[in-house]
Amino acid sequence: MADQGRGERLQKVLSRAGIASRRAAEDLIREGRVTIDGRVAVLGDRVAEAGATPVAVLVDGEPIRRHAASRYVLLNKPAGYVTTRSDPEGRPTVMDLVPERWRRRLKPVGRLDYGTEGLLLVTDDGDLAYRLTHPRFGCSKRYLAKVRGLPGDSAIARLRGGMVIAGRRTAPLRLTRAPARRGARPARASSWWKIELVEGRTRQIREMFFRVGHPVQRLRRVAIGSLEDAELPLGAWRELSSDELGALRGGPGPRSGRGSPRPRRRKPRRR
Repeated sequence: MADQGRGERLQKVLSRAGIASRRAAEDLIREGRVTIDGRVAVLGDRVAEAGATPVAVLVDGEPIRRHAASRYVLLNKPAGYVTTRSDPEGRPTVMDLVPERWRRRLKPVGRLDYGTEGLLLVTDDGDLAYRLTHPRFGCSKRYLAKVRGLPGDSAIARLRGGMVIAGRRTAPLRLTRAPARRGARPARASSWWKIELVEGRTRQIREMFFRVGHPVQRLRRVAIGSLEDAELPLGAWRELSSDELGALRGGPGPRSGRGSPRPRRRKPRRR
């Protein structure tokens, strides 16, 4: 049944069913083209979750196909994949890495550029995607960057203070030197850095280091807010645990017994 206080917002149900984007679904509701159990729907209506009491949601007189609960997939994106659902140039996309049966529902949250590796969340939960990408929620993303040479004090100060890109100043970033990996030979030609951003813009890290004379040679995202997984292989994926999901939403996830089971990892597919 429709309910003003429980269940999912109607526009979210329509978006998940593949009818339209969340904003376009709101327009459908305003135009009176959506009904719930025979009643013309209004903005603010909520619908019981799939699997509860059956509800007839129709758009232009046609019933929608409701999906089950949202799905949350963590990918370790390799370089050479586009962060989009499809690519007009025919390049591989991150959606090629998730099971085919899920691809119609899921969308990547934010972007990693073509040459960047690292953690990427793919989901059909638009509310969580908004929480993770809008700057007002302050969800930080952490990266490891290998850059040419060793930036000096003045370059580091410029990076930490932010700079104007495309007419707008970037938010300050946190920057610390990453320790050399065990067993690695010291190299003067490059250095590794830990970077933390709250407001990430397209190619921001690469552009900022380029401007101070130390181009990025390799870039990897290692954390999205509280979400980390150093053991997930490149090209592999897994679903989030309830604890991880709860932490991303801003609170503890549901627990039972000793906690959530260890997430199952899926090996990368061979192309």
